[in-house]
Amino acid sequence: MEQEIEYFDVYDSSKQKTGKILPRKGSFLHAGEYQLIVLALIERPDHKFLITRRSLDKKWAAGDWEVTGGGVRAGETSRDGILREVHEETGLDLRNAEGRLIYTYSNVDLKRGDNYFVDIYHFRAEFTEKDISLQSSEAIGFQIVPFAEITRLSGSGHFLHYTRILEAFAAEGYRV
Repeated sequence: MEQEIEYFDVYDSSKQKTGKILPRKGSFLHAGEYQLIVLALIERPDHKFLITRRSLDKKWAAGDWEVTGGGVRAGETSRDGILREVHEETGLDLRNAEGRLIYTYSNVDLKRGDNYFVDIYHFRAEFTEKDISLQSSEAIGFQIVPFAEITRLSGSGHFLHYTRILEAFAAEGYRV
């Protein structure tokens, strides 16, 4: 089965689209060029969060725990990208959930051509384990946990983006 090629918009250092579009696989970004990544902190009313365990065939951080997210596709807004990623990877439809962008950071790795902005969203939604339908190519498991469990997993070195999540919550004025 032939896999569809995914493309992304290239952004400048001011997080504005440049008009350049590149394929996700194999692209090398130069100084001043960025792609856009999105992450979702999905919280239930009982203050528990959805986390997923990365597929074991992932090139980077296989088997580690994380919050749902991924790359924004060409032509998508940041919000469109996070809603699509969450729906694809977990089956949750957050279009009508309370949620907003709470934090953005950037990373520059000129040696690897891996420059990106990351937009972190915080959603609050009512859902149960039965509502989750994982995309097997992305995740092999999930948990709905209090933030203390995320802290514990981070301490063992198996939770991604922990420091950035703390920064995002601090920027939002949210206490975990």
